[in-house]
Amino acid sequence: MAYGDAPADKDLKAAWDRFCDDLKRAGSYAFKDANPANPLQRADAFRFLTQNLGQAFDLALETKDPAFPQIHYFTTPTMKLGGDVADFTYRQAWISGEHAYRLTGKRGTARWLNITVQGPRPEKIPGTDWPSLHEPFGDIPECNILGSQIETDAEGNFELFIGGEERAANWLPTTPGTRKLFIREAFDAWGETPTTLSIERVGMAQPRPMPSPGRMTEAMDWAGRFVSDLMEQWPEHSWMTSRGVCDPDQLNAFPADKSANDASDAKRGRMAAHMIWRLQPDEALIVEMDMHDGFWIFGMGGAFMGSMDFLHRPVSYTPARTSVDADNVVRFVMAHDDPGVHNWLDTQGFSDGNLTYRNLMSQNPASFRTRLVKRAEVMDHLPAGTATVTPEQRAAMLLERYRAIKLRFGI
Repeated sequence: MAYGDAPADKDLKAAWDRFCDDLKRAGSYAFKDANPANPLQRADAFRFLTQNLGQAFDLALETKDPAFPQIHYFTTPTMKLGGDVADFTYRQAWISGEHAYRLTGKRGTARWLNITVQGPRPEKIPGTDWPSLHEPFGDIPECNILGSQIETDAEGNFELFIGGEERAANWLPTTPGTRKLFIREAFDAWGETPTTLSIERVGMAQPRPMPSPGRMTEAMDWAGRFVSDLMEQWPEHSWMTSRGVCDPDQLNAFPADKSANDASDAKRGRMAAHMIWRLQPDEALIVEMDMHDGFWIFGMGGAFMGSMDFLHRPVSYTPARTSVDADNVVRFVMAHDDPGVHNWLDTQGFSDGNLTYRNLMSQNPASFRTRLVKRAEVMDHLPAGTATVTPEQRAAMLLERYRAIKLRFGI
C-alpha cells in the first residue's frame, strides 16, 4: 500500500505538513531581537524549542483525553517552559467538568504544595485587550487547595476528589468550563521529598480508545501551534502583560510595582517580581533584599524565561539555602564566574537573562536594591563578614544540589 490508499491519507498528510511548517516557523523565532545575538544564546533558543518539541504530543495527544487523565510533568531539569522557576515542580492533568476524579498520593516534605482547578482559556486576558498566553496556559484558576489543607493519614497518604458530589474535606469543585488540574510544589531545604500523585476518573472501566485520524489531525494542529507560539510569545508576552513586574527597558533593577497581586494571583498562591539583567564580561550585579517572612525563591532564567540549569549550577536560592548578612540583608552576586561568595548566581555564560522572585507564604512586599559593579571589585562592595566558600566547598554545594534535584524528579 502507498499514500492515498486509505481514506484519511490526504487529511493526515496535510496535517503533518502544517505541523512541519509550524515547526519551521518556530525555529525562525530563535533569531528575534529578544534573544541576544551571541552563539551561546542562539543555541539555547533551539534547545528551548527542541525540549518542548519533545513534549508537544504528550500535551496534545497522549495526556489530552480528560476521560483518561494522566499527570504530566511539563517542566523538568531537561525541559523548561512558561517562565518556570527553579525549586518548583510543575505538573498538570487535562480534566473536564463532565467527570469526577480521584487524586491519590503521599505527602512529601516539600515546604509548599498548591493544587488548582483551572477554568476556560479566554481569547483575551479578562479586563484587557491583551491576548491570553499560548496553550497550555492562559486559563483562569477556579479553586485551589494547599498542601497544608489536605487531610492525610498518619503516613501522609491521602485521597483528593475533584468534581462530583460535594465532600466535607479533600474536595475541589469543578464547573462546566473546567479543563485542567495544575499542580505546583516548591522546595526549600535540600533533601525535601516530593508528593507522589496519581489521578483516575471515577468509574473508569474501559480502555482508552485508539486515536482516530481526526484525533491525530487535531493533535498535530495543536502541537504545531504550541511550538510556534511558545517561541513567538516568550518573553514578549510577559513584558506586555505582567503588570509592571517585568520591564525590558529597565535593566538590572526590579520595577517599582513588584507585587502584581490580583484575585487569580491569590488562587495561585504567590507574589512575583521579575528583573531583566544584562552583564558585560567584566561586570557583576549585586542584588540586595531586606530579609522578610515568607517562603521566597530567587531563580535565574534565560532570554525565553525558561529556568537556567538548576541541576548543575547555583542559579536559585531559598531561605534555607541562603546566607543572610549580619545587617539582616540578603545579598546575591550575579557573575559569569565564581566570585567565591556563598550566594553566587551563575549566569552560565549568558550575557542577558531574567531574575525571578517568588513569595509563596506572605503578602509582605520585598524591598530590592541592585548595584552594577566591576567583577574584579565585587568584594569591595560587600560588607565585612560576607559568607565565602572555597572551591572545594563550592564543589560540595553543587553535588548536594545535584542529588537533591534528582530526588525531586525521581531521576
